[in-house]
Amino acid sequence: MGSAGLNNRSNGQQYLGVTEPISLGGPSEFDVIKTQELEKCLADVGLYESQEEAVSREEVLGRLDQIVKTWVKKVSRAKGFNEQLVQEANAKIFTFGSYRLGVHGPGADIDTLCVGPRHATREEDFFMELHNMLEEMPEVMDLHPVPDAYVPVMRFKFSGVSIDLLYAKLSLWVIPEDLDISQDSILQNADEQTVRSLNGCRVTDQILRLVPNIQNFRTTLRCMRFWAKRRGVYSNVSGFLGGINWALLVARICQLYPNALPSMLVARFFRVYTQWRWPNPVMLCAIEEGSLGLPIWDPRRNPRDRLHQMPIITPAYPCMNSSYNVLSSTLRVMTEEFQRGNEICEAMKVNKADWSTLFEPYPFFEAYKNYLEIDITAENEDDLRKWKGWVESRLRQLTLKIERHTFGMLQCHPHPGDFFDKSRPFHCCFFMGLQRKQGKPANEGEQFDIRATVEEFKHSVGMYTLWKPGMEIQVSHIRRRNIPLFVFPGGVRPSRPAKGWGFDGKSVLKPKASDSVEADKNVGVAGETRKRKLAEGNGESSFTNIKHFKAMDSGCGGTEESEICKSHTSVIGSCSLDSDAARQRQHVEDNNVKNNSTDGKCHTAAASEGVTGEGSEIGSSLPIIAPGAATSTSREAEELAIEKIMSAQTINHTGFPEELDELEEYAMTDHERDLGGVMIGRANESLTTKPVQGLSVVGSRASCLQAGGLEELESPELPAPFHTRVPASSSNPQRKPLIRLSLSSMAKTTGTSS
Repeated sequence: MGSAGLNNRSNGQQYLGVTEPISLGGPSEFDVIKTQELEKCLADVGLYESQEEAVSREEVLGRLDQIVKTWVKKVSRAKGFNEQLVQEANAKIFTFGSYRLGVHGPGADIDTLCVGPRHATREEDFFMELHNMLEEMPEVMDLHPVPDAYVPVMRFKFSGVSIDLLYAKLSLWVIPEDLDISQDSILQNADEQTVRSLNGCRVTDQILRLVPNIQNFRTTLRCMRFWAKRRGVYSNVSGFLGGINWALLVARICQLYPNALPSMLVARFFRVYTQWRWPNPVMLCAIEEGSLGLPIWDPRRNPRDRLHQMPIITPAYPCMNSSYNVLSSTLRVMTEEFQRGNEICEAMKVNKADWSTLFEPYPFFEAYKNYLEIDITAENEDDLRKWKGWVESRLRQLTLKIERHTFGMLQCHPHPGDFFDKSRPFHCCFFMGLQRKQGKPANEGEQFDIRATVEEFKHSVGMYTLWKPGMEIQVSHIRRRNIPLFVFPGGVRPSRPAKGWGFDGKSVLKPKASDSVEADKNVGVAGETRKRKLAEGNGESSFTNIKHFKAMDSGCGGTEESEICKSHTSVIGSCSLDSDAARQRQHVEDNNVKNNSTDGKCHTAAASEGVTGEGSEIGSSLPIIAPGAATSTSREAEELAIEKIMSAQTINHTGFPEELDELEEYAMTDHERDLGGVMIGRANESLTTKPVQGLSVVGSRASCLQAGGLEELESPELPAPFHTRVPASSSNPQRKPLIRLSLSSMAKTTGTSS
């Protein structure tokens, strides 16, 4: 594994990560048995491919490597290179993602990267010449180039194996066969698309270098990916987490428990992330600024980085937040699921639950009384594929805008999947669960009129540059009893579960529309005892997270550092917390500020080698749990160690007042900027489906921000290609969406259907 990412403890031992491990304890006999049961469970549900399929994949990759080598020689010859240079010309295939991590399943696609020389261009040579070569091959099917994507890609099936092929054009004339793309110098003079394309391979390889036991990591990651898909929280585009995000979260747990078996790591995963106080970042190694000047995740300098809800930082330069799509609503859902997983793992210790309990699918269409149905149609299959991809990428904006325009009182839960009605050709639909914010009193007869918000969303979707006649979208409100049958397996609506369903009568397995206010706080402050320990023992900086940047000045002598100091001592908490949660965190963080004010400095000093910040100041004081420690004592020490890691990582999560307008402008699309901040209409206002320019604006952007807090409306990683015309279809009569919701009676759906 080498020495990459290794840091030294005070006793000379080495460890991986930005802090010392929480526990060095090994498995008990119980853990060995539970791990065997877990592996059998994963095998029984078909998560492992057959030997024949594995051989087929290797053959396809070998064939693809030969094709790109032939392609680059053909390109070189066409550009007038002499025969010697033509023979030396080379291209190489790398893999990344689930296949490279070793956690792919049967039928999964292979993420691949073609690395080519400087004279082989992306636009002409890759997306035209190589595309034409592949198109002529009988073993290649369903070839779809996407040159305008944030990360340009060609998708196709090669001998039945799905391939996603990226391209990276390096500044080299000849690509060596032993090319090491993990070196930062590979990024020298690379364009933005190349840096993004290389990032997947570089991050994947770095993850494998930074975990103490690759096999245990793989088994645990397989488990967590399967769990996330079963519980409906596996989807980057919907605002949940994707494959790389789950890999980074699991890798961090492996670092904190280096001697644990997979069953132990799964339990610790839920225990740690139930206590984790977002938006404190998860990092596998210190963030390095590098020498190439590429932008990195740095909330001190980048105001937008302070708005991220759930930062999970990639370990390869340039280090970025891999989970920028997460919203406050999807974070709430995932926080609840972590809590559920933690409770089940605790129950497994006393044989009151098993792995099948953990993997029970989430009953999305039983969890809420009200839903939004988003229907899309097109003229043919190719148009539907493009239209579906575009609409799906924008659904996150609908979720965000609804919650923002209702000041967070109406919460959305997007379903990560899509559904097809076989009786309707070229049709697809998505669903969102709706509920009143839990813990808030319901006023009888109170309504949420979000028609203006929906019209704004439809207008923005309709500005798709590749729009064609027949591409339609409808958004309608439906009750649970009216959910169409085609969304259920076999087209049969399942019977409603009895009240109190779940293991041991606990509410943890009940639908997610929880009565608990804790589920909505985005924080894992678990119990008065932990809060007391944290308040009493916390003498670390509330901004220690920022210490994980190398090559920084040690004091706050400069203007920038002075602003950092001022900001972290004056703005506390998260914009997504309610007042109770804010007060709880305020008590702890006030202690942080008091303890740090005596220094007169921001502790941004970095160690010259090894771990920086958290590892050097916090890690050394962590109560490391040695093998063989008493169970009760080790559990207490473990929880305290988790709290210690968290106690000094609270990041300022709200934008500074003077930056709000700037951030808002940067986050909005041109069309949204023209609209200003469109607020929801009242119940007695008449809002029709005419173009958005005719909407009545009942609130300014400033009032919207003041009431609901600031959230980014548009991720820079997913630019929206808008044009100025409204599609002709927008004037066609559509089924008017019933969006005026009466939610005063909405509660946890454990009884009979309404």
